[in-house]
Amino acid sequence: MDRYATQRLFETLARAATALVVGVMVLVVGVTIARGGWALLSEPSLVFTPPGSQYMLEGDGGFLHAVLGSLLIVGPATVVSMVLAVSTAVYLQSDYSSDRFSDIVNMFLNVLWATPPIVYGVFVLTVVIAIGARTSLFFGIVAIAIFQYPIMTRYTDEALRSAPETVKTSTYGLGATRFETARMTVRAALPGVIAGIIMGFARGIGDAATVLFTAGRSTNMPGGLFEPATTLPILIFDNSMSFNEEVQAHAYAASFVLIVAVLGLIIISKLLAGRFARYAPGVHR
Repeated sequence: MDRYATQRLFETLARAATALVVGVMVLVVGVTIARGGWALLSEPSLVFTPPGSQYMLEGDGGFLHAVLGSLLIVGPATVVSMVLAVSTAVYLQSDYSSDRFSDIVNMFLNVLWATPPIVYGVFVLTVVIAIGARTSLFFGIVAIAIFQYPIMTRYTDEALRSAPETVKTSTYGLGATRFETARMTVRAALPGVIAGIIMGFARGIGDAATVLFTAGRSTNMPGGLFEPATTLPILIFDNSMSFNEEVQAHAYAASFVLIVAVLGLIIISKLLAGRFARYAPGVHR
């Protein structure tokens, strides 16, 4: 086979692989949007209505408890992870750490990123059992924060490393301290930092395995920090196994809400990245 035939074969395989991936994605998203969107159009109050006493059996009420549970777990967890991730990423830069130390830490962060979410859930569950507590909103926040931490840290670290070296040299040349230089570097790398934070939030709000063992599952509205709570992914998992068609329809409706939320986060990430890119040296908008 000559090199031109090899090139044509490679291009054909590449196009076929791309078409397959896009086709599967369109099929999954399309079916979810079609069925979930129809369920919401038929009963739009599902998102804003608390579940009834026989929710899992009869599908009475809505899944407001899962929407609030997702926000109350992932929101605080994202804030905690953001503070820890940005602090860690700044410390891993050459101003504070050696290249060898940074490489070792990044290796462990990569391992944590690749660790299945269920491992985080089992780890926190072990701690819960050891201290004699029970699954609750609080431990769901802890588990999601641990799950998000390596994702946000790696994004932030790469963003800081990609910041122009002129930021550091110019600030040091003006007599700035290491802390002041770090602030300017983070400001120059804001698009990447924000993308990492929003990606961590999106991964957290779409995760079921981590909170399954730590936050528990409940058909009640979130009652407190140390009370069980449920999230949209867990509700989708439970409702999809029901024999009641109305309850199954709620699973598709919740899937639709989750997909729209994730797509919205991605769009917000792009918009914010473009807005804060003006702070990068050499960019004028």
